[in-house]
Amino acid sequence: MHWMLSGIGQKIVRHLERAEAGYEPFTPSDPDALSASLKPGDVLLVEGNNRISGVIKYLTQSTWSHAALYVGPIGERTAPDGEPLVLVEANLGEGVVGAPLLKYHRFHTRICRPVGLTDDDCQRVCTFAAERIGFDYDVKNILDLLRYLIPLPVPQRWRRRMIALGSGDPTRIICSALIAQAFEHVRYPILPRITRVESEAARQEILEIRHSSLYAPRDFDISPYFKLVKPTVERGFDYRRMAWADLPHTFQAASAMDAIDAATDPVADEAMMVKAPPLAPAS
Repeated sequence: MHWMLSGIGQKIVRHLERAEAGYEPFTPSDPDALSASLKPGDVLLVEGNNRISGVIKYLTQSTWSHAALYVGPIGERTAPDGEPLVLVEANLGEGVVGAPLLKYHRFHTRICRPVGLTDDDCQRVCTFAAERIGFDYDVKNILDLLRYLIPLPVPQRWRRRMIALGSGDPTRIICSALIAQAFEHVRYPILPRITRVESEAARQEILEIRHSSLYAPRDFDISPYFKLVKPTVERGFDYRRMAWADLPHTFQAASAMDAIDAATDPVADEAMMVKAPPLAPAS
């Protein structure tokens, strides 16, 4: 019976992991900027381009369908192409694995950084996640997998619960649950449930940790305790050096910069006049 359920589960997984044709990232990706901006403890959100990604984005009403934790080099482990494994993630059909950053270079991504996380707690979060590499995903739980095959539309009040369904086995983890558990390990909040207590003496808010199965990738994006890090801005963005399609590429960046400098610098003004092409005669 178990082998039959496992076989059916594997077929469902292969169907869900099939990439959708014609995927293009929502915004251009800069792999060098992404690599330079990431720090251990950062959560990397990914748009995704397979069938299960589309379902998760619908159920969560979000751009993000997957989350991975950046932990830095995991020992000396590398991918088959020699790239160092620096991400810990949980994938349907694979379980918890290490992954190279190169895997997501062509995808639309977002970095969410926990604010104020101490170095010690950051190390504990990363270690917690890395130690779970090898945990698997229960493909024998057909009811768990069928949540991603239910015809749409799904009433909004049921969508989060569909993401939260699981086998109950602590070694069966999906991506957001893994990362949520790592931060819960050091009691770092993501979206805690707040209970307001009214009394004559005081009014206080009690924060409770939500169950890890209730988290989705978008929760790290909307959490008030995670800062959004934009790699292009982190590297020092200068709008004056943008390559606009409607301007000649040979001199546009220089002329944009010089146009500002020339306003106060006569020498620069003269240099700019040399660089600029002659104006066409008026008709």
